[in-house]
Amino acid sequence: MDIPPPTDLPVLRDPAPMLERFLHQWGGREDLWIFGYASLIWRPDFDFAEVRRARVHGWHRALKMWSRINRGTPECPGLVFALLSGGSCHGVVYRVPRHEVQDVVARLWLREMVTGVYDPRSLRCNTERGTVQALAFTLSRRSPNFTGELSEARYREIFSAACGRYGTTHDYARQTLESLHSHGISDTRLARLLSLSQAGIASDEPQA
Repeated sequence: MDIPPPTDLPVLRDPAPMLERFLHQWGGREDLWIFGYASLIWRPDFDFAEVRRARVHGWHRALKMWSRINRGTPECPGLVFALLSGGSCHGVVYRVPRHEVQDVVARLWLREMVTGVYDPRSLRCNTERGTVQALAFTLSRRSPNFTGELSEARYREIFSAACGRYGTTHDYARQTLESLHSHGISDTRLARLLSLSQAGIASDEPQA
């Protein structure tokens, strides 16, 4: 059963006008593609007509976003992945039929945009069957939820201690890696981060 979003999180930006702006830009004339790079791969929570592997240039997956509810607490913050500018990122894109888009996006906003932390963008995604434009939730390095560079000791501490309402940061990262593998996607930096954490050493390299 899905846990409803918390109501006591500090709101960084009002998500409602951001949702209205996105729907206006989409326009309702065609199906919508949605890019998943972490938990949206293994828990999309919406129905879709098609899924493809995809690669985005100009953005990369990075375990550099504070999580004080889902994968940690205010006293012991955890981490979740963010899509940061620079590099490239392999993930998946989902095609949502036009008539279902408003409902799906409204539910996505409740899940991802409760505090308005992300910058929703339409990104060019390369797939084996052509290029599509897809909704993606990106993070600004100016966001208070961006961790900046973390030391190896800090990653070790977070992996060993951080746990929130959905579980631990370490399990979240492991599930992401496993879901990438299930789609035939390799992420050597993430695999190294997890293996080093098990050995008591963590890396703060950006995720590819």
